Amino acid sequence: MTRTLLRSAAYLDVAAGEIVHDDVLIDGDVIGSSDLDPDETIDCRGTLLLPGFIDCHTHVALTETLGGNSIDLPRSVRPLSAVPVLRTLLSLGITTVRDAWGADAGLRLALERGWIDGPQLLISLRQVCTTGGIGDHWTPETGPYDGFGDPSMPDPVFDGPDGARAAVRRMVRAGADWIKAAITGSIAAGTGVHDMQFTPSEMRALVSEAASRQRHVMVHAHGARGAELAARCGARSIEHGVYLDEAAVAAMVENGTYYVPTLSVNGSPEHLRSVHLAQAAGVPIAMGTDNPVTPHAHALNEITALAAAGLGAVGALRAATLTAAQLLQLPDRGEIAAGKRADLVLLDGDDLAVDNLAARIKAVWHNGKQFR
Repeated sequence: MTRTLLRSAAYLDVAAGEIVHDDVLIDGDVIGSSDLDPDETIDCRGTLLLPGFIDCHTHVALTETLGGNSIDLPRSVRPLSAVPVLRTLLSLGITTVRDAWGADAGLRLALERGWIDGPQLLISLRQVCTTGGIGDHWTPETGPYDGFGDPSMPDPVFDGPDGARAAVRRMVRAGADWIKAAITGSIAAGTGVHDMQFTPSEMRALVSEAASRQRHVMVHAHGARGAELAARCGARSIEHGVYLDEAAVAAMVENGTYYVPTLSVNGSPEHLRSVHLAQAAGVPIAMGTDNPVTPHAHALNEITALAAAGLGAVGALRAATLTAAQLLQLPDRGEIAAGKRADLVLLDGDDLAVDNLAARIKAVWHNGKQFR
């Protein structure tokens, strides 16, 4: 076990929103007490140390298969295309990701066993939906068509409360860490963004069944009524939330629901208003990129977008670290403190500017091991 002392570090205390000047010791895979003797020392003067970033909404395995030509591609393209994506994310200091559908349990296993480089990966497999929802792939020519289906990626379509419970059970059986549900249509598809595609009993059944399996539900919801229903039924987070209103935000506050706006892929006036409403009401906001809607290499632009939307630099960095860890219920990360996981990002320059984060990265540690 190697001890690395980051001497004279300026690091962000994300909870307090203050820069602290002190030594930081990487003791194996955790942050240790700086009074222990190090095996090596790195001079960190003139730099800023941050906790590893957490992307709560990405799609690491959809860069090649999300387009219209995926029907011509072998199934192996999906997981293999994730390999460079995961490496890119880790090089950007993103050390934990929640995949919002597309990655299977094999990718998580490959990362755990060290076969490939990348962040820790939490998976949801598919986005469960009712008949006609965005996870129900269908064409007038073929009828049902599932280019993503194989035994490791179960059928996501359900109807009725019993069907909702069965869908959760299928995902958990195949290894899902989270349940991803789509309660509204899609802006990308151009249809149904304000539709309510679950009944209250279906939404409650999803959350209840997930809870019985020690899982939580993340809900794709553009329209306010879908977001409100999901929050009132116990969803852990609302994804996108482009058209939130006061009633939806009030439901989120009342039920402790997190908001993952994926702002950098939309950023319309309505979307910005939703972020302002949520922030003013005290809804916890966590970072999520929705890549590859924009390239994974641009993932840190989400932090820039959140800062510009009113969170400010510290608030945006908190959304990408501590708040994200709290959403994912990962208390071992998200801040720089003794005993926390040694997921760290070292930036050139000791200021808090977030407009060009990717270009400032000097080093990344994941589980105490330096990646770059």
